[in-house]
Amino acid sequence: MRIRATMAAATVSGALALTAFVVPAAQADQAPGFHKPEAADRFHTAPQKARTALAADEPTIGKVTINGGSDIAVGTTNKKNFTVSVTASHPEGIADAYVDFWHGTNVESDIDGLFFSNEEEATCTATSATTSTCKLTFTVDPQVDLYKNALAGTWHVTVGALAGDGTSVYWNDFHTTARVQRYSKLTVNASPEPVKKGKTVTVVGKLSRANWEDHKYHGYTGQPVKLQFRKKTSTTYSTLKTIKSNSTGNLKTTSTATTSGYWRYYFTGTSTTPAVKAAGDYVAVK
Repeated sequence: MRIRATMAAATVSGALALTAFVVPAAQADQAPGFHKPEAADRFHTAPQKARTALAADEPTIGKVTINGGSDIAVGTTNKKNFTVSVTASHPEGIADAYVDFWHGTNVESDIDGLFFSNEEEATCTATSATTSTCKLTFTVDPQVDLYKNALAGTWHVTVGALAGDGTSVYWNDFHTTARVQRYSKLTVNASPEPVKKGKTVTVVGKLSRANWEDHKYHGYTGQPVKLQFRKKTSTTYSTLKTIKSNSTGNLKTTSTATTSGYWRYYFTGTSTTPAVKAAGDYVAVK
C-alpha cells in the first residue's frame, strides 16, 4: 500500500484535506508546507532501486487524459467525480501508476491545494507486453477540498509510473497541468411573448458562478456575453451582439423581432470559469 503524505489533516471523500482548508484565509497563508513522500515510498519498490535506476530504464509516459479532456468545473455543494488515465510503457510492463493534483508554486514548501485519488492503486489494463493504460478516479468536494476562490485556475499534475518488475519508477511533479474552475450558470428570459413583427424584444438574464468561500452563487461581473438567436426552422444559433454583465452579473438588452424563434445568452468562459449557454427561450412573432 502506498504511503500517503500527512499533515494535520483528515481524509474526506478520498481526498486529503489540509489544515488550511478549514481555517480562515488569513491563517491559511501562514499554514506550514507539507512534504510529499518520495516516489519510491508511493510504490511497491525498494527505495535504493528506485533511486539508482537509470533514466533510460524508467517507464515512459505516452498519454495522460484528465476528465475526458475537459476542464474540472466544481460548484458549491455537489461533489465532482472524474477519471484520469495514464498510458505508460516499460520493457518489463507497467505495474502501477500514480496521479495527484496540487496548487501552488513550490512542491516542497508552497502548496495550498491538493487532490488525491480515491484508490491506493490504479487499475491497469495491458495493451501489449510493454504498455498499459492505468485509471484512477478522483472526487472533489467543494466544501472540503476548495476553501478559497484563488484556487480556481491552473493546477499542477504529478504523474508516476512503476515498472512491472518493480525496479524503476518514473516520477514528475510537473508532468502536466489541469484547470480547476468555478462552475457557472446562465439564465435568459425574452419578452413579450408573443410579440408583433418589427417590435422590440427585451432579453434579460444573469451570469453567476460558484463562490468556494461561502458556497453560494454570485454574479460574475463585467463579462462579455453573446446574445444569440435561432429561427424556429433552424438548428443553428447566430450571434446578434455582445454585451457585458453588470455589477451584479445581470444582463439586459433589446433586439427587433423579425421571426419566431429562440433567444439565449452564451458566455465563452475564462481561465477560472467554464463556458455556459442558457437554454433558448422561445418567442412567437405574430
